Amino acid sequence: MQWLIDGHNLIGQLPGLRLSDPNDEAKLLERLRSYRAKTGHKITVVFDPGGGYRPGSTRSQGGITVKYAASGQTADQVIARRVKKVKNPQAWGVVSSDHAVQRAARNAGIRVVSSAEFAGQMRARTGSSAEADPGSKPDVSVSPDEVDEWLNLFNG
Repeated sequence: MQWLIDGHNLIGQLPGLRLSDPNDEAKLLERLRSYRAKTGHKITVVFDPGGGYRPGSTRSQGGITVKYAASGQTADQVIARRVKKVKNPQAWGVVSSDHAVQRAARNAGIRVVSSAEFAGQMRARTGSSAEADPGSKPDVSVSPDEVDEWLNLFNG
């Protein structure tokens, strides 16, 4: 399977990631590398351009192709153009919450998964929900008295 992902849509659906975080894209790529390691799926993630002028660019990182839309374009536009060029639509999936992108993908015969649904698949495959969201980790701190009690119990 080859996934074409709207990166900023997905960031908004993953626990512990926020679009306001200046490192949100790097954190998403880290999670996508973990997902790719578990599934073997090829991934292309497309991001909207940042502030100021930035020409569109493409790079590969950790087995993931990363595409930045050029200034004046959106990730949605890049994805909608890309799906029209897909030669084997059964091997592809598009991850986006944008209805126009979803429609373009469906018209090309490509499977569509919402960003929320894909985020759930990622969490299920990588088990990263607790790691990603520190607020969801259980409190495992113990007092010195509890440590002594356990030591007495196990040391007999």
